[in-house]
Amino acid sequence: MGGNSQRLRIEVLGPLRAWRDGEPLALGPVRRQTVLAALLLREGAVVSHEHLLDGVWGADPPASGTKVLASHVNPLRRTLDRAGTRHTESVIRSGKGWYRFVLDDVRLDLTDLAEVGDRALRTKASGDLAGGAGQLTDALALFQGEPLAHLSGPFAAAERERLLERRRTLRLARLSCLVDLGRYGDALDDLARLPGSDRYDESMLALRMRALYGCERQAEALHAYEDMRRRLADELGVDPGEELRRVYEAVLRQDDGTLLGSTADRQVVVPQPLAPRRPVHQLPGDTGQLVGREEELAVLTGPAPDDAVSVVAVDGPAGVGKTALVVRAAHRIRDRYPDGCLFVDLHAHSRERGRPAPERVLRRLLRSLGADGSEVPDDLDDLITAWRAVTSPLRLLLVLDDAADTRQIRPLLPAGPGSRVIVTGRQRLAGLDADRRVTLETLGPGEAASLLRHIVGRERTDQEPEATRELVRLCAGLPLALRIAGTRLQTRPAWTLAYLVERMADDEGRLGELSAGDRSVEAAFRLSYDQMPPEQRRGFRTLGLAPTVEFDVRTPAAMLGRSARDAERILESLVDTSLLQQPRPGRYRLHDLVRVHARRLAEAAPGEAGPAREAALRLYLDAARVASDWGAGGYPTGPGPSGTSFTGWREAAVWLDEAGGELVDVIAHAVASGETDHACWIAEALTDHFVGRGRLHECQAALETALPYADTASDRRMAPALHNCLGYTLTHRARFPEACRHLRTALVLGRERGEPHEEGRALVGLGAMTGLGATVGPGATAGPGALGPDAGQVEGGVSVLVAGRELAERYEDHWLVAMASFALGFVRHRQGRDEEALACFRDAHTRGRAIGRPRALSRALTSNLDLHLYLDPSAARVLFRRVADLIQRTGDVLLHTLTLARLGTAEHNAGNLDAAAEVFRRALAQHGTPGPLDDPDHDRREMDLRCRLGRAYRAAGRTAEAREQFRVALSVPGADRYPKEHKQAVQGLAATEERVRTG
Repeated sequence: MGGNSQRLRIEVLGPLRAWRDGEPLALGPVRRQTVLAALLLREGAVVSHEHLLDGVWGADPPASGTKVLASHVNPLRRTLDRAGTRHTESVIRSGKGWYRFVLDDVRLDLTDLAEVGDRALRTKASGDLAGGAGQLTDALALFQGEPLAHLSGPFAAAERERLLERRRTLRLARLSCLVDLGRYGDALDDLARLPGSDRYDESMLALRMRALYGCERQAEALHAYEDMRRRLADELGVDPGEELRRVYEAVLRQDDGTLLGSTADRQVVVPQPLAPRRPVHQLPGDTGQLVGREEELAVLTGPAPDDAVSVVAVDGPAGVGKTALVVRAAHRIRDRYPDGCLFVDLHAHSRERGRPAPERVLRRLLRSLGADGSEVPDDLDDLITAWRAVTSPLRLLLVLDDAADTRQIRPLLPAGPGSRVIVTGRQRLAGLDADRRVTLETLGPGEAASLLRHIVGRERTDQEPEATRELVRLCAGLPLALRIAGTRLQTRPAWTLAYLVERMADDEGRLGELSAGDRSVEAAFRLSYDQMPPEQRRGFRTLGLAPTVEFDVRTPAAMLGRSARDAERILESLVDTSLLQQPRPGRYRLHDLVRVHARRLAEAAPGEAGPAREAALRLYLDAARVASDWGAGGYPTGPGPSGTSFTGWREAAVWLDEAGGELVDVIAHAVASGETDHACWIAEALTDHFVGRGRLHECQAALETALPYADTASDRRMAPALHNCLGYTLTHRARFPEACRHLRTALVLGRERGEPHEEGRALVGLGAMTGLGATVGPGATAGPGALGPDAGQVEGGVSVLVAGRELAERYEDHWLVAMASFALGFVRHRQGRDEEALACFRDAHTRGRAIGRPRALSRALTSNLDLHLYLDPSAARVLFRRVADLIQRTGDVLLHTLTLARLGTAEHNAGNLDAAAEVFRRALAQHGTPGPLDDPDHDRREMDLRCRLGRAYRAAGRTAEAREQFRVALSVPGADRYPKEHKQAVQGLAATEERVRTG
């Protein structure tokens, strides 16, 4: 970490970092760090404001000009200076129009590099190749990644290039030493670890060819030269330089003298025990930009047993920040491992660098601990034995990053008790015996916003809070996505956050914008995808077409045309790759950005995507129709049941309930996919399910999503059908004028298109509303129980109802016949014609039995019992209990609440006051399930139930409890809008207070 505890230490040979007295310092957002670098690396020279602006912002300076500099310099002073430092003694001095960074009490890693690097080059030049190689290794170890990583602006870019060239010089010198010493395997291992970005470096290739020749791999050396020659000719139009041609010709001649030097110059190594050495620390630099993750860090840094090797496995999807997390954890606990901290990138997901063989990794690890390259065996078993022997007395921290599988890890485990191994990978390594496991999830909205603010700067994010929240949502909490988005905003200061959000509006733009330099969210996902077997790849693509975010096994099974068991096996294998999440047992979901990637892959294979998408929609259609009480007669058009049909209504209803609020999204998905017939069929079929669950708002939203596309559907019945469904839904929401408009439209369209089923439904709906006085003309708002229609209107409504019922009977629509009889019974009951009402309710009951569904049957029974409550109270009480149990099994919360209210009244009338109070309490407990949005009578019904409970308490002599219920009833919002219930509550409260006074 930070060097001399008495001085300020700053490192630039990697991410810019600083320590004061051994404690890390927070240097702020990237732009502020860039300002620091532009001052720090001027070797104490004065820098004018103009030069500083040019070096940091380049051709796009901020609108505020030089004034912005103070907003960065002042926080840097507070961070870097000791507390109480006077302005004139700050490490950043200033005058009129200039700043200067004072280096007197600052230790730079650049200073270390100059000292160690120059000494190493002098040692090599003196002929001490072994000493030079060791010193060059120490010099290169000072680099902690790319110099000035993540910093933007012309000055940082130029300094980065200078330092990278310095690193290249040192690398070439070290490789030259290794080759001249005859350590060809070591040289090839080091060359294999170098990034493949510089494809035209002839000096590196010359050393590689010499090392290959030294390993008796002459053919490979010649092939390497030919690849370079062709690349230079095709891409640059030039030939290889003189140095490389000379090496090539020497390989052709097998000129050992030119390629390998004299035997006397080569090192002769006598195997010896490992000499005493300094602890090795190979951890990458800690970027200091890890946000959150405190719980995960606590797991990774917790105490480990002293008598065994501890293994911790960290898994998670690409870009979630596994490496950053384990590097932070490793730095926190490095002091516990006196013999060294080793880091190995296993490259499981790298296009440029293949996965290293375990032999190569073990050779590198052994050399890191002091073993000479010439003493290291070649056989894997011998290497494992040597590794265990060397590590058995040591206490090490070993980080294995980006592991592919358990087989890659097992040979690398050290043997020293008290050592710790931290493994990261996208795969869940179930075969690894790990003491602890951490599955890394994406960041929450608050943490994601903090990371974005850190990268972009608080000033920009605070100016656009809405755009910041939307950008965080579009990045879906994935740290890689947030960093790339932040980098794009850093490098494009003219862009606003809202502009970037706009560019990410669709799938292509969303992933396209999340790419910067060699970092890309989609490329990271693609590496995981490319390594899957074909069956997994197809499963992953298919999931991108799922109509809901969350799903169970049944949906992908239908889309893949596989059994549920096969589909579950594929899903579980995708969970192990960290591409699929499992929020709870049996339920799965794709991360938002992963879903976009999967969808793009699926759309690239239209022959596969079309059938899969249709199978998913067909599954929802089957479920909705099977769960509906309407029966086969209720759906005269559209496809019949498919092979994925559900075994019964209850199974289908439970499956739809598990989809929760995403059912409306299924219809939107069908519309967006151009499947307008399925959109309309599913919206129609879900109507009965939604209404039965009291989810009236969702029902209306689903129907209104599909209705604009009904005329483009090939099924001409859909337009009148959806208008009828909206009329039915709006009637339940007590929005009678709107319901009438839709029903009248359905009637007209049904007759025009020759759709008698829809004509019958429209007639029943209009007849019921007219007969019950739900509307008395266009624009009327009177509901049932207002002034009511006159006798002529009632009989007109009855005639329309009867006409609709006759049409329903003709086409064997039992559900519609039952609803018509049900409505007609209510009309007759209001007219005082109870015998005719009972006959209608009995007919509805008969139809309900024919349908065979508890909800259809219970509605009719409840209506029958409403009359029996007055005609035969004793029998009604027993029957109400049976009906309440029947309705509870259907899941119709609203009907169950109403039935409990009637049952409580029956118990009260029978003198069973405690039983009545218990039933009313049950009704109130579940009354809040359909919210006020879905239940237009929600508040009125609560007042009614509380008045009933209050009367039961008062009759039982429980005056205080009765008074409380009447008070709560009067406190319901808008209580005075319900005169009947308001009057009951006022009278009940007065009666209880009178009893208190006279008691």
